[in-house]
Amino acid sequence: MPDVSTNATRSTLRNSDVLRATAVVTGFLLFLLLLWVARDIFLTAFVGTLFGLAVSAGATRLARWRVPRGLGAALVVFGFIAVLYGLGAWIAPTLREQGALLQSKIPEAVDRLEVWVNARPALAGIVLGGQQVTQQRAATQDSAAAVQAKAQADTSHTKVPTLRQRVGQELGGATKYLFPFLSSTITVAAGLFLILVLSIYIGADPELYHTGILHLVAPEARDKSAMVLGRVATVLRKWLMTQAIAMLVIGAAATIALLILHVKAAFALGVIAGLLEFIPTIGPILSAVPAIAMGFLDSPEKALYVGLAYLIIQQAEGHILIPVLMKEGMDLPPALTIVTQGVMALLFGFLGLLVAVPLLAAVLVAIRLVYVQGVVDRSVVVEP
Repeated sequence: MPDVSTNATRSTLRNSDVLRATAVVTGFLLFLLLLWVARDIFLTAFVGTLFGLAVSAGATRLARWRVPRGLGAALVVFGFIAVLYGLGAWIAPTLREQGALLQSKIPEAVDRLEVWVNARPALAGIVLGGQQVTQQRAATQDSAAAVQAKAQADTSHTKVPTLRQRVGQELGGATKYLFPFLSSTITVAAGLFLILVLSIYIGADPELYHTGILHLVAPEARDKSAMVLGRVATVLRKWLMTQAIAMLVIGAAATIALLILHVKAAFALGVIAGLLEFIPTIGPILSAVPAIAMGFLDSPEKALYVGLAYLIIQQAEGHILIPVLMKEGMDLPPALTIVTQGVMALLFGFLGLLVAVPLLAAVLVAIRLVYVQGVVDRSVVVEP
């Protein structure tokens, strides 16, 4: 005769396990939904935390001079803002003048590029959209052929857009997708204020948040978690400082190279190169495009020289500057970095693109310490 009490106990255990699993899955899905709804806030908070780690290092140095950490963190943040404001005020007239020059000359450079491509049918078929576009562009050089092409266009009610129109459409679509928050000044101001406040609070007392995170972990896993958090903080701080130095070096190197090549708006283009350096892999490519376009205003040869100069600068950065600055740092696989940037930009826009690399670095550190070193291969040693 079967034991009724044993069967009832097993049934109760199974029911409780199902309920527990359902609760965990539901909670996880709700957490993901919360992350998605408040994604801009979480990503902005991550940026604030990233800057807060750098501010913490500065506050620690000031503490050696008996400056309270809270005051030291505020001094670091507002001192940095003051330096940026001073530099901006110093070069603002030049940047304003050259920015206006860029705004007026870039469309002209695109038009010249289109004329140059049209003179080369093989390139026109690729760049301007195929053989049909190439034939229509070539037809405009002859009056009779131009009339015939116009008649065909009127008949089909189609109009082939120019290269400038295509570039404008693509940039307009990318801007609306990547920078939707720019439509609201209040949103931008609130995001900058949140980053500012987080930087000061985290820089003033990082141990408070470090301890708070550890309290969420089981006691037996706190030592390992503390090591992981410390290593993540070190890598993120080192990455941010490396990027700041690289931005200054690349901006200066690009400006000098463009001045040597006598490219118009060299200072503005150098500032663009320095700012976009904060976005690894993609940023340097984007910064080279307007510089090459401005070089094309003078001649295709100068555009080629500008492209070569940017390539040399980026190679020197990747093989000399970054390895020296990131000694014993996190080596990020280039392919994984590009894929992560693409996915984050697709999901979260510009903010996702901005935090993709440091977020990837933090995740890889945790994976190496917790999973690779602790589970897969204990012989793997991650530098502290």
